[in-house]
Amino acid sequence: MPRFLCAIVAASLGVLASAADRPNIVWIVVDDMSANFSCYGEKTIPTPHVDQMAKDGTKFIRAFVTAPVCSPCRSALITGCYQTTIGAHHHRSGRGELKITLPGDVVPVPVLFQKAGYYTCIGGHGATGNKLGKTDYNFEWPKAMYDGNDWAGRKPGQPFFMQVQLHGGKHRGQGPNKNWQAKVKKEFGDNTKPDDVRLPPYYPRDPVILQDWADYLDCCRWTDKEVGDVITRLEKEKLLDETVVFFTTDHGISHARGKQFLYDEGTHVPFVVRGPGIGKGVVRDDLIEHIDLAATSLALAGIEIPKWVQGRDVLAKDYAKREAVFAARDRCDETMEHLRSVRTAGSKYIRNYLNERPHLQPCQYKDDKAIVQKLRELHAAKKLDDLAEKLLFAEKRPAEELYDLTADPHEVNNLAADPKHKATLEAMRKRLAEWEEKTDDKGRKPEPMAVYDSDMAVYLKELTGPRADELKRNIELNKKWAKEGK
Repeated sequence: MPRFLCAIVAASLGVLASAADRPNIVWIVVDDMSANFSCYGEKTIPTPHVDQMAKDGTKFIRAFVTAPVCSPCRSALITGCYQTTIGAHHHRSGRGELKITLPGDVVPVPVLFQKAGYYTCIGGHGATGNKLGKTDYNFEWPKAMYDGNDWAGRKPGQPFFMQVQLHGGKHRGQGPNKNWQAKVKKEFGDNTKPDDVRLPPYYPRDPVILQDWADYLDCCRWTDKEVGDVITRLEKEKLLDETVVFFTTDHGISHARGKQFLYDEGTHVPFVVRGPGIGKGVVRDDLIEHIDLAATSLALAGIEIPKWVQGRDVLAKDYAKREAVFAARDRCDETMEHLRSVRTAGSKYIRNYLNERPHLQPCQYKDDKAIVQKLRELHAAKKLDDLAEKLLFAEKRPAEELYDLTADPHEVNNLAADPKHKATLEAMRKRLAEWEEKTDDKGRKPEPMAVYDSDMAVYLKELTGPRADELKRNIELNKKWAKEGK
C-alpha cells in the first residue's frame, strides 16, 4: 500500500501514522509574481508546466497573501499565522539589535515536521553548498529546524518537507536587463515582445514600462520551466507518486500598484496543488489565504494542527469556506505605512490609516526601479492621463476605499463616498474592525521609534554614496511626518 494511503487509513482509525507512511510535502514558493500563467488566463506567454500541474491537481483561482511584500508574507507563511498577530508585520524588521520573538507556543512549521520525523530542507535559488534557500523571516528562528537545502540528504525512506525557493520576478532586476533578456532568448529561442504586453489601465504604454512587463513575463516563463524541473526530478527519482507539491508565490508583481499594496495586483497569487489524494483537474473559486498552506500541509502529513495556527486545512472534508480574506501592509524598508483590507468574492475594502501621505511615498528600494522613475518623470512632465494621476500621484489618499470587483476588477472606481454603497461600506468596515480585534493586530500601535532606528541602522550600513544619502533623507522625512501625525 502506498505511504499516502497508509496515512489516510491510520488517520481514519485515529492512529498517528509513522513518519515512513506519510507523503512528502514540497512547497514551490516564488518571489514577486502574480498569477500570470496560462491556466490563470494569461494570453501572452505559454506556461505548460504549471498548466500541467493544474490539470493533474487542484487550482485555486482566488488565493491571496496576507502581506504583499516578502518578509511579512514569508513570516506568516512559515507559521500559518497572520504576520500582524505574531508581530512580524513590518518588512525586514528585527534585523537590528532589537529582535522579534514568536509569541506563546507559536513555532515555525518546519519544527513540527521535524518533530514528526520528517527531513526538513529549504533550497532553490542561491542555495549552493551548505547555504539554505530564502527564508527572510522577521523573527528569531532556530537554524536547526532545517536539516539541509535538498531532500537528497535524508535517510533512506524518510519523508521530507522541502521548500523550493525560486527567484521569480526578481530575475528582471530594477530595470531593463540585457543579460536577463539574452538568457531568456538562449533558453526559449525568443523574448516576449513589449508590444504584446497587456497593462492594467492605470499604467501608460511607455517603452520602459512595456519592456519591464515583457521581462517580467519572461520571468514567469522561466519560473514555469523551473517548476517542470522539480516535477521531472521527483518523477525520475520515483518520488512523484508519494509527494504532494504546492505551487504559489509570496505576493504579486513588483510595480507601482502591485507589490507593497493591497490591490489584487499585489495580493492575488497562484495556488496549485497536485499529488496523491488530490483531486485532478479541479478548479476552486472559494477564497483562501496563503497561510492556509501550513495547516493543509500538516494535515496531509498526519500532523495535528496546533490551536494557534490561524490558517485552515482547505482540503479537509469538513472545511468551512471563508467568506472573506484579509491583508495588511505596514512599514516597508524605511517607509512607514499602515494599510488594512478585507476582500469578499465581490467587494474589496481598504483602510488607509495614514491617508495624509501619498500613494507612492519616497522609498529608496522602489524609487531605484526604472518603472517608478519613468512614472515620476511622466508625472513631472504632466504626460500621465487623469486615471494614472489620480491613482498613483494624488498628494493624499482617501481614508477608505471600496471597490465592486465584479464590475471593476482593476479597482479604479472608489465607491466609498457613494450613498448607494453605504450598506456595503459599513458591513466591510465592521468586518475589518472585528478581524483586527479578534486577531490582535499588532499594527494598531505605532512602531516604537527605537525599533525603527534599530532596523534603519542595518539599512544604512548596506548602502553607500547617493543611495545612502537618499535613504537618510527618506528616514528623516518619515520621522518628520510621524511626528506631525501623518
